[in-house]
Amino acid sequence: MDQAEQLRNMIRANNQPENTIRVDNQPRKPLARVITVTSGKGGVGKSNLSINLAVQLRKLGQRVVILDADFGLANIEIMFGTIPKHNLSDLIYQGKSMKEIVTQGPMDIGFVSGGSGITGLSNLTKEELTQIVRNLAELDAIADTVIVDTGAGISDAVMEFLLASEEILLVTTPEPTSITDSYSLLKVLGKNTRYSPDATKIRMVANKVQQKGDGKILYRKLNAVVLKYLKVRMEYLGEVPEDYQLSRAVMQQKPVSMESPGAKAALAYEQIAARLMNKEIQEVTVRRGMSAFFSHIFQGKGSR
Repeated sequence: MDQAEQLRNMIRANNQPENTIRVDNQPRKPLARVITVTSGKGGVGKSNLSINLAVQLRKLGQRVVILDADFGLANIEIMFGTIPKHNLSDLIYQGKSMKEIVTQGPMDIGFVSGGSGITGLSNLTKEELTQIVRNLAELDAIADTVIVDTGAGISDAVMEFLLASEEILLVTTPEPTSITDSYSLLKVLGKNTRYSPDATKIRMVANKVQQKGDGKILYRKLNAVVLKYLKVRMEYLGEVPEDYQLSRAVMQQKPVSMESPGAKAALAYEQIAARLMNKEIQEVTVRRGMSAFFSHIFQGKGSR
């Protein structure tokens, strides 16, 4: 039995009905909604979307945890102005629990710093795998939504997270390089044999637009090429305007949705969060939860 199969068996055991989680003495779904935020290039506002989406979902009553998967850059903790004591590698190698490595940010939004330990996942023992699965199940218990903030580009690490995701938010700007890099990312994703259009929702967010409606125009242009040449389906989720109040909030290490809730960018993030919640209600979404999310990553490593 290979490592991936061991992990899948453990996850199946953890997801049995008798393990339904109770929070505040109330039964709730045991699996979190996992949303992965990505981009074809850096500097397009990916981490800003992750953080402000978390704030807006929190305002809607969601328990939210951000997994900072942009390893080595620590964007989330910098933008929150909070220094974590532990990261994901401490869970794997130091025996810390999920509750110990989750840092509380503003509005009780939790975040997990990725650290650099993810590169050693393919060499873990069965006991270490068991520990990870059990701890990731805790994350399903404390969060309704987990936002995974990936690195930018088409690296192997980014692709693994995208292939494991049930929902992907692709951040694109009107800059030609951003558009071409977004297309490249979708091309690499679509060519992967493990990618399934039926199992993954891809939604584009247009960032740094100058005029209202520019985001939809950008989506139509990119999607026309995607539909013609790629086996990928993409939806339009919304746009975020260029906003000096957003830049000012970043300099102060605060989310604009908290610092200036009436700002144009903050209102745009609010609309995007509301649309995501509406889609959750309207669509039958099969939630994999965080344990299964990581099982897809292990499965990929085992199939190479």
